[in-house]
Amino acid sequence: MRIIAIDPGYERLGIAVLKKDKKETLLFSECFKTKASMPFVNRLELVGREVARLIMEYSPEALAIENLFIETNQKTAMRVAEVRGAILYQARLLGLEIYEYTPLQIKVATTGYGKATKTQVMSMVKKLVSGADFIKQDDEVDAIAIGLTHFAYVRPQKMLK
Repeated sequence: MRIIAIDPGYERLGIAVLKKDKKETLLFSECFKTKASMPFVNRLELVGREVARLIMEYSPEALAIENLFIETNQKTAMRVAEVRGAILYQARLLGLEIYEYTPLQIKVATTGYGKATKTQVMSMVKKLVSGADFIKQDDEVDAIAIGLTHFAYVRPQKMLK
């Protein structure tokens, strides 16, 4: 199974493409950035185009994305929600199944502990995924962790397709 996993944001978007046969393998990851000086609608377009490009390039079967966690800054939360909408739209337009995971599910799936720190998640991601040991950006690590969560939660029958 091949998936695209996304940690949504509009300034920085963590993106990872993973596959699972017997082991999870990282095929691609990046921290996609947009410039703060750009109008938000242009930033939204860039995010949508990049996600569509990667879906077409890597042909994943599904999108795994983090559920929106409402922060204290509601303006930022609204913008991230809009980015999620653009990503979900592109994924459905291109025929992907969509799976959403909470931060708690992601921490439990990667570390076994729902209150794990970012450092603990990063450490486990690097141990669990071939090709992830060089990743430095938190957003990329988060995207990979979302992908691992998908592999942990998806039914084994779907994995055999």
